Amino acid sequence: MEEEENNAAVAAAKIQAGIKKEGGDVGDSGACIDRQPDTVVHQAGPNLAAGRGSRSGPGAHSATGIRVLKRNMKRNGSRSCVTRKTRFGSRERDWLKGDTQRGCVCLYGGTVDPQPPASGPQTSCTPQTDLQLVLCSTKTTVEELCAQRDGQGLYVQLHGDLIRRLDPSEHPLQMVYDYLTSMGYADPVRVQHEAANSDLSCLIRFYSERPANPDQQERTLLKGVFSVRKGKTQLHKWAERQVIFCGTCLIVASVKDSLAGKMHILPLVGGKVEEVKRRQHCLMFSSAGSQAQTYFVIFDTLADYQRWHRQASKVVSQTVNLVDLSCYSLETVPEYLFYCQDITHLNLRHNFMSLQGPGGLQNLPRFSQLKSLNISHNRLGVFPECVCEILTLTELNLSCNNLHTIPMQIGNLQSLQTLSLDGNHLSSLPEELGGLLQLNSLGLSFNNFCHIPAVLERLSAVDKLAMAGNRVDSLELSTLVRMSHLRNIDLRLNGLRWVKSENTEPVSQVTQMDLRDNCLDTLDLSSVCNLETLHCQRNQLGTLTLSGFTLRLLQASSNRLTTVNVYPVPNQLTHMDVSQNLLEYLPDWVCDCRKIELLDVTHNLLSELPPRLLNSLSLRKLLAGNNCLQSVPDLLDHVPLEVLDLQHNKLVELPECLFYKALK
Repeated sequence: MEEEENNAAVAAAKIQAGIKKEGGDVGDSGACIDRQPDTVVHQAGPNLAAGRGSRSGPGAHSATGIRVLKRNMKRNGSRSCVTRKTRFGSRERDWLKGDTQRGCVCLYGGTVDPQPPASGPQTSCTPQTDLQLVLCSTKTTVEELCAQRDGQGLYVQLHGDLIRRLDPSEHPLQMVYDYLTSMGYADPVRVQHEAANSDLSCLIRFYSERPANPDQQERTLLKGVFSVRKGKTQLHKWAERQVIFCGTCLIVASVKDSLAGKMHILPLVGGKVEEVKRRQHCLMFSSAGSQAQTYFVIFDTLADYQRWHRQASKVVSQTVNLVDLSCYSLETVPEYLFYCQDITHLNLRHNFMSLQGPGGLQNLPRFSQLKSLNISHNRLGVFPECVCEILTLTELNLSCNNLHTIPMQIGNLQSLQTLSLDGNHLSSLPEELGGLLQLNSLGLSFNNFCHIPAVLERLSAVDKLAMAGNRVDSLELSTLVRMSHLRNIDLRLNGLRWVKSENTEPVSQVTQMDLRDNCLDTLDLSSVCNLETLHCQRNQLGTLTLSGFTLRLLQASSNRLTTVNVYPVPNQLTHMDVSQNLLEYLPDWVCDCRKIELLDVTHNLLSELPPRLLNSLSLRKLLAGNNCLQSVPDLLDHVPLEVLDLQHNKLVELPECLFYKALK
């Protein structure tokens, strides 16, 4: 440990000496790099004593950043900070090579300027990407990096997609290492080398401040000071006013350059936006309804005119008051949006919304007419109880938010009809949920439920049990008898081991069951007398017993089936897939099905096909490849069979009538 700290101190001293030798003015901050005055490098981390003790002064954040880093690296034949071909000093390279848990993190600024032209000289004022290199270890936290740089926080972006703020306890270099490991890199030295490659920032990129995205800002908020006139008559004069377009409304301030005083709100959904030809760059905004208001706005430039016209045209064409702010990397709701009191549908999906503070989710009750709210995929961690105050809600989506509990206040939402809680960590539901009598859709897939919540017995309007991806390892059909309103049962991916059906009353209301990807070795659903559709692929079923009164679709591929019992004969059955099983013969009832159109028995152990099957008056597609067939029965001329798959069998001859049938 002492030797490691000594090496770190020597490296830091070398860095300090290198900057002084080049004449760079960095004060007494610890940010520098040998023989490259335009490069800014910070050392940070729990194992870097010199890096911890140095102060980060203004010089460490110079406006130039690494303005010529990419040019220098390309000229030297390498984009890695570990190899000899880079302009790092030998001491820095030796320090990095001393431990594979050390590395370099590339930090980009909040603004990425256009790249210089491919040809022509580069001057000192040529715009470049504001980039800094930070030497650290995998144990270095965001909090330590920010303290070293006097920064407020760090942000990360994967694959050019959403940008999120990193938690203070996260480790940026470890995130890069984990990313490379997930891509298949196993050698620690190779991982360190690839992590130091600046090209990796195309896939995973860190920012020292939140990047500004002009296109995103245009879609969420437009504002400026323009000449405005109210009404279509000449009674009102033109005046300079602050104008804002946000959500579904045009907002006009009473005074110039300020939002003080009365704000004039013009709802645009269903209204009109038109070009005023007698004035250059002028638009007329009109609200809908008999009490319609009109504002004329003259824009300074053609670009502004086109930008406002484009965004306003989208809003006036809407049939509902919808604001879609999904996938914008937002942390708060734009403050101006709260002026739009006509919003009924708000989509905040795939953001990083905070609960507290101005614009946080706690302010959502300010939308007095909100009916639909989507805040899925926001990494909330806790249920936002403030949404329980929005009594007008009919649809609420809180999927994929790492929720562990649902508060009892959920019972306040008496108008709620759809509640999506998929992709969380829920294991129970509050009794108050049973009081939502209008709730007809409840999503509980991919949670931690070990049994079907008893509160569902009281939700009589819910007709589908959506619990795929939970931990329900057993199902008693008597439970479904008590929940007489459930018609569709989805228990995929639950590790389900058995379905108990002994001494059970008929389950008459269930028509669809999806039991795919479980661990069932036998399945008896003969008591589900009105079953129409069954999916039970990819289990370990050896026997399958069903009721055939209303059966229409049977999907049972990728099991170990040797016996399939259906009684009575399923006269409504049209599609049957029992491929990739261990069937040695087809049951007689299959030949008696009057409406069967598709039969897939590929990858079984069949040695023959019943003659009655090929002469079925309804069968159009028969797939029987990869079996042990040695012969094929003759076909009648009038059968409607269109597709016959017999590949990979043990056939030595085919009936002549088969070729005549193919010619027709």
